[in-house]
Amino acid sequence: MRSFIISFLLCLVVLLCVSCSSKQSNSETHTVEIKQMKFVPAKIEVTPGDSVKWINRDIVAHNVAEETNNLWQSTELQNGDTFTIEIKEKASYLCTFHPVMKGKVMLKK
Repeated sequence: MRSFIISFLLCLVVLLCVSCSSKQSNSETHTVEIKQMKFVPAKIEVTPGDSVKWINRDIVAHNVAEETNNLWQSTELQNGDTFTIEIKEKASYLCTFHPVMKGKVMLKK
């Protein structure tokens, strides 16, 4: 009987540990490269809660700024620098140093 109680309590502890463990996130990180004065890819489709990471692979400095409502903006990104944000809504963005450089983050349905 004693071994049954110990086994039961051990199973209970294991179940509690499993149920209290941190929740696995299903979010992804998508990468946009900045190269040859372009965002590559220029359009990206993500799920709300995913992150987008921009990497400057160009020889000149750039930044990334939300265009419509100015909700977010990176600092100046030198070659190799990155900027990452969590996406909650669709966005159009640009490099304010080179306003012809534009991109879009679309949401998956």
